Amino acid sequence: MATAAVEIPPSNHGIPGSNMLRHVDLPEIASKPSKPIDPQGIATAWLDAFNDLLTGHDIDIKDLFLDASYWRDLLCTTWDFHTYHGLPKILSVLKRSDQECRLQALKLDSSSDVKKPTVHPIDFNGNLEGVRAFLTLETDVGRGRGLVKLIRDAKDGGKWKAFTLFTTLEELKGHEESVSTRRPTGVDHGANPGRLNWQERRNVEANCEGSFEPTVIIIGAGQGGLTIAARLKQLGVSALIIDRNERIGDNWRNRYHQLVLHDSVWYDHMPYLNFPPNWPVFTPKDKLAEWFEFYAKALELNVWTKTSLMSSDWNEDKRQWSLTLERQVDGRKETRTFHPRHVIQATGHSGEPYFPSHIEGLDNFKGDRLVHSSQFTGPQPDAKGKRAVIVGCCNSGHDIAQDYYEHGYDVTMVQRSSTLVVSSENLIDVEMKGTYSEDGPPVEDADIISLSNPNAVAARLKMDHTKEINKRDAPLLRGLQTAGFALDNGPESAGIFTKYLHRGGGYYIDVGASQLIASRQIKIKQGHEIARINPHSLTFTDGSELPADEIVFATGYQNMRETARKIFGDGVAERVRDVWGFDEEGETRTMWRRTGHPGFWFFGGNLALCRFYSRLLALQIKGLEVGLMGYEDD
Repeated sequence: MATAAVEIPPSNHGIPGSNMLRHVDLPEIASKPSKPIDPQGIATAWLDAFNDLLTGHDIDIKDLFLDASYWRDLLCTTWDFHTYHGLPKILSVLKRSDQECRLQALKLDSSSDVKKPTVHPIDFNGNLEGVRAFLTLETDVGRGRGLVKLIRDAKDGGKWKAFTLFTTLEELKGHEESVSTRRPTGVDHGANPGRLNWQERRNVEANCEGSFEPTVIIIGAGQGGLTIAARLKQLGVSALIIDRNERIGDNWRNRYHQLVLHDSVWYDHMPYLNFPPNWPVFTPKDKLAEWFEFYAKALELNVWTKTSLMSSDWNEDKRQWSLTLERQVDGRKETRTFHPRHVIQATGHSGEPYFPSHIEGLDNFKGDRLVHSSQFTGPQPDAKGKRAVIVGCCNSGHDIAQDYYEHGYDVTMVQRSSTLVVSSENLIDVEMKGTYSEDGPPVEDADIISLSNPNAVAARLKMDHTKEINKRDAPLLRGLQTAGFALDNGPESAGIFTKYLHRGGGYYIDVGASQLIASRQIKIKQGHEIARINPHSLTFTDGSELPADEIVFATGYQNMRETARKIFGDGVAERVRDVWGFDEEGETRTMWRRTGHPGFWFFGGNLALCRFYSRLLALQIKGLEVGLMGYEDD
């Protein structure tokens, strides 16, 4: 049990300090042209004009961008993430007075049918027809990709202009990844007495033998730690992952018995190594844990399990850490001190559990179990008829309630506020179909399509997705409401993904528990906080009492900053910024980017976000290591 008293945030509230996303009105589109649309010609003409503007030609930006346009840029114009909104802001980026724009040129990418310019609806309902074109790009230090969405401006005679532009850095010139044509040979041919074979070389690196010092130490061997380590390795940056668990994958393996990922396989691939074609659509936790072990071995990642960070100190002058680690090896303890220049906290999407330790009477409970969901391993055997109470109604809470029900318990869920509910089937069909699906494009292209929209624009577009999902889920949602279950549609009715970034939770992807609630097989206690815990029950603020033999608090997690405080102390925690939620431009705060403390980074998210943003964090660290950027650079 946690000892610090914490307030549990209501389900639809944002993270403290987070900005609300800008309200976006979709642009008015001009009437259809009399001639057929030529997407190749339209995209080419726009790019020619944009590149002329980049090189100093007298081009009116009003001829290129809508008045209410957006440019989302990840590391191509600065060493940070930005969403530029409106003509003045976009022009100021392109016409910087103190330096030339780092972006040097854009080109069309027509290397596949998916990438070539096409006539494509901008919105879900198909009312806003436009031209979508994949791009390649070059900056002063690297190369990347992008995507532009052009529509006809109804206010300017139907001219084709950009509604959204997306640019992202993918490699650094002279420091490209060691993949494909740059892959290692695996052997040095010729006479070399005393040379080590592959296994011996791996042992030296994996055990940090001799003078080997990792440049980066990563805390946590989940999907975050593994993906960022994989990216760094391909860039030639040495990294060591440490984890307290016995085995790689235990962060999933040790969770509740029936846990299965709610995201589909097409959405969850990891960098460099996709899941095989026979992989199930939804991955069981133990299967994912096995994959993590395989992934670490196949990609030659350095991972120390059964290892704890004993002390840490940051040297501001040397810009390096001093970390003392205690590792259990063959039944004995080994202490090592390293001096990395970077530490990445990859301890999970969030941080320490939200456990309501302020509730009166917790220590007086005499039932069989009172735990946070992170400690729940499964129902007790032969416990039919026992009374289980789950506090919290998001993914974990529903999964645990369903597990209890299937083991014969009398189950009640305590819902303190509202929850966003979508069926897994309709979420995949509406949100993912054609992008992350069996017939979708390669996952790298799907990521460009999915993440090219600035968060504010994505939220507006997902309002229509949410309406469609709700329409399809209407019978299920009516059943939940009739059962007394409170529903919401996320911030501004923008759906599950916006709520994920805004709140970090507050939703359930239904895989069966909702029907159990609708049919009253799982009961709901809604809208009242717990006043106290009694020896065999809970008393609520409305005076009602609920009997309980087992209580599970599925109440989520605190901000990762509090985990940093626990691991690295107040000095680090007070210097870094809060994590998740949105900054003033609508970009995700602090995660995957500079934190406010040199050499300290946060990394987390679901498998898809880790796949995409691991490249961007690795590029920032590589840029620092080779002198292309400074930590204080814009």
